[in-house]
Amino acid sequence: MTCATPCAAATSRPLRPLRECSGWNPSLKLTHNGATDFNTGDAIRMALDIGAAPVGNRSGCHAVAWERNAPEFGDLAVGDQFQKHSYPWGIYINAEGERFVDEGADFQNYTYAKYGRVILNQPGQFAWQIFDAKVKGQLRDEYRIKQVTKVTANTLEELVKKLDDVNAEVALKEIKAYNAAVKTDIPFNPTSRTAAAPKAWPSTNPTGPTPSTPRPSRPTPSPAASLSLSELVGGIFYFNYPGGTGLTNGAVFGKIAGASAAKQAAKH
Repeated sequence: MTCATPCAAATSRPLRPLRECSGWNPSLKLTHNGATDFNTGDAIRMALDIGAAPVGNRSGCHAVAWERNAPEFGDLAVGDQFQKHSYPWGIYINAEGERFVDEGADFQNYTYAKYGRVILNQPGQFAWQIFDAKVKGQLRDEYRIKQVTKVTANTLEELVKKLDDVNAEVALKEIKAYNAAVKTDIPFNPTSRTAAAPKAWPSTNPTGPTPSTPRPSRPTPSPAASLSLSELVGGIFYFNYPGGTGLTNGAVFGKIAGASAAKQAAKH
């Protein structure tokens, strides 16, 4: 059996400023915002107004695969469960029915933030994640929430016809070509990367899809004087983001900002 779920782009950084600043990255106009609709970027604008230096490439973004039919803004009841990060166990298919990225190039924590950007560059800014029933047990809990959009089928021929906005004929050929290339003589080990072709994770016969599109958030400006934006300090993350490093970044710059603020307060 096979199944599928669609995802869409979302931003976890200010939505309205991104839409206003189309010169930074026009493609972000169509993304969703993982945060509240009150997160309009006013603090960032105030920082710029008092002389904060914008550092880094502001056309970039931290983008991840996100439920395509999620609301425009974040949902407190769902939280970040709209994200879809089990792609190493299956394959991505875009609107043209083509596979466009090596889903198993590395562990998910090292690729999820840059693959969202790849999806953002696909036709229609969406894709489908396709999984075989045999890897259902490997999928993250975010695939089991009731808000997930998905389709299932018992054959690939039936499945591709259920993928909204996808060239079914090309998709069928692409999936069959992938299956034929997988090295079935290599034991499947979900805890270790292998050299199986055509990608690192040898998940054979993917027949159940989950469509995904990215959730982007652009790098923000660096601080001026004693002002610090902690984890949002620009110029550190752009092309990729290893999971968890934002916490370290926030802790380091937060400590520096706190020490600086204390020194300023002691002078008055």
